[in-house]
Order: sequence, then C-alpha cells, then structure tokens
Amino acid sequence: MLNILFTSNWLRTHHTALLAPYGLSMQQYNILRILRGAKGEKMNMHSVKERMIDRAPNATRLTDKLLTKGLVERERCENDRRVVYIRITPKGMDMLLVLDKQMKTHWDSIHGRLSEKDARTMNTSLDALRG
Repeated sequence: MLNILFTSNWLRTHHTALLAPYGLSMQQYNILRILRGAKGEKMNMHSVKERMIDRAPNATRLTDKLLTKGLVERERCENDRRVVYIRITPKGMDMLLVLDKQMKTHWDSIHGRLSEKDARTMNTSLDALRG
C-alpha cells in the first residue's frame, strides 16, 4: 500500500510540474479534459464533478479560475437558476492540444519502463484492490 501511495505522489509531482507553467492545477486539467470529452456540448457542474478523478468539493471555485483564464464558459439554466452549465472554449481546446503533446512525451518516458505485460498485470491488480 505504501508503494502505491508513494508512486501516486511521485506521478502527481511530475504532473504538477508540467502544468505549473500554464497556471493549471491537476483538478483544473481534469475538468478541461472532461469538457473536451463532451465534444463542444455544455455539461452541468454535477456531471463534471461525478467524472472527476479527484472529486474536489471546490470544483466551482476551480471552474471560476478556468473561466477567468478564458478556458471555459458558463451558462445558467433558464428554468432553474441553481443549475450551472459549463463548456470548454476554443482557447481551452488549444491549451489541451499543447498539454497533450507534453503529457504524451512524459507518459511515453514512464510507460517505457514497463512491459505491456507488466502494465496489464498492474492494472488488473489495482482493479482487484479497488474491488
């Protein structure tokens, strides 16, 4: 268990360093990727929160920061003002394209350390651990 926690922290440290020059946190990056997956459609905040890897209770505040940077846009539901929709902007998509290249280079260097068989075994073991 200690090795899993140590490796998780090691990966998080590397990702944080990759995202820092862009002023993004891991959670903000995750939100952008979730919105990209919506293929230009708006999503309500509840759906975004459900899909987050790290379900941050402060997702609205994180989204506000993305809004300020022009990476997402927000829209209130006309029928229920409590419902908020967000959508990735073209600027947000451009940011992800740049980050995709850097993340791929980073992941390729890490993945190269494991054989495909080892990676499959690790995935199966981790899935079993989470039950």
